[in-house]
Amino acid sequence: MKDAFVPFDLVWNRIVETIGSGEAIPERARPVYLVRNLYGQVSVSASDAVEDDASCREALQRLAERLRDELGAHGSPPDTGVLFVEQALLTSLEGATREIRPGVYLADRLVTGGDWWTVRDADKARGVRRCTLFSVKGGVGRSTTAAVLAWHLARRGERVLVADLDLESPGLSSAMLDTASQPDFGITDWFVEDLVGQGERVLDRMIAVPPWSEDFDGAVHVAPAHGRDPGEYLAKLGRVYMDDRVGWTARLTEMLSRFEEAVKPTVVLLESRSGLHDIAAATVTDLDAQVMFFAVDAESHWTDYDILFRHWRDLDLATDIRERVSMVSALTPGSDPEPYLRRFRERSWTLFSSHLYDDVEGSGDATAAFSFDLRDRDGPHDPVPIIWTVGFASGASLRHLDPSTVVPAYTQFFERFDDIMGLRVEGTAT
Repeated sequence: MKDAFVPFDLVWNRIVETIGSGEAIPERARPVYLVRNLYGQVSVSASDAVEDDASCREALQRLAERLRDELGAHGSPPDTGVLFVEQALLTSLEGATREIRPGVYLADRLVTGGDWWTVRDADKARGVRRCTLFSVKGGVGRSTTAAVLAWHLARRGERVLVADLDLESPGLSSAMLDTASQPDFGITDWFVEDLVGQGERVLDRMIAVPPWSEDFDGAVHVAPAHGRDPGEYLAKLGRVYMDDRVGWTARLTEMLSRFEEAVKPTVVLLESRSGLHDIAAATVTDLDAQVMFFAVDAESHWTDYDILFRHWRDLDLATDIRERVSMVSALTPGSDPEPYLRRFRERSWTLFSSHLYDDVEGSGDATAAFSFDLRDRDGPHDPVPIIWTVGFASGASLRHLDPSTVVPAYTQFFERFDDIMGLRVEGTAT
């Protein structure tokens, strides 16, 4: 089968079939990792502790040969079919692995996409509520919603921290802060200064309070993408995602933790980068945040979310992610919105029921299943609507929010958001 064309999408199934139908791998040779390299070729890796064990070595070489026959060009050349490495290196692969059978794993080495492979457990003791505003496409009102949510929450007494993590398309800070109230530095500055050990020098000069929020019962703090003078922004942006000593996601977590120590917020709003990029993945999967998926009823949006949800289903991560996500119907038409929301709900339910909900019919105990009917308003598939209004479309200033513009667009959204985040107080006016 060496000359047969085996496309990338069939590699996973071929590996599973090969492992399932082949001879047993000796127990002492495990764990065994089938490592798919950056070019998509699969080799066999095991601990160097069994390299001198003739039976283990021969069994692993036979496995490599079978994979080479089954995978065609996606198999490794004979001289790299089996690699014996230090156990510590094998352990380092565990962040992006799928178990094929006990003790046998497929590990992907990826340039990007690795952060979509894991979902961090919720930290029940942390206290502060985080919410990520994410979309697969831009232009759906995430920045506007972050500003409006900060306005809403601070009016009802919450201490809000807003972090602009859409570093490639910064705009939230200018929407919320005038020039005079911009801080000296922004999030990009922290990342590049942290690389040379100077992160502490900019931390207390990165957060600003919008003047329009000073009379509220609560407070708004904004951590912008850049400071008052962006400076060499592109040069800094090119260094922001350096992994450094602990990895980019760990650095992001550290920065947010320091912000939270300084501000003591009750709610943190994270405006994420859009798209299926690792940087967005960190805000969706690794920061223990409720995630609001913004979408419009367009085929391109549903297709991209299907790619993401299918990925989580295939990695058995559905149970880890589904309870922290909600769908937002962004740009919902203000004139007769119900037909639009009905179509949106149907597409959203199909997405969730296909990938993230339990199969109730195949479940022995349907009452314990995580699944919702199409019309169940408690399901994460049910759209949280934002109504498109002329006021926002005409460029209304987010630094001077007018209730006559905000309320018609966001009343339903506020109610659902407060419920989802556990913030609802009976009798509190919006």
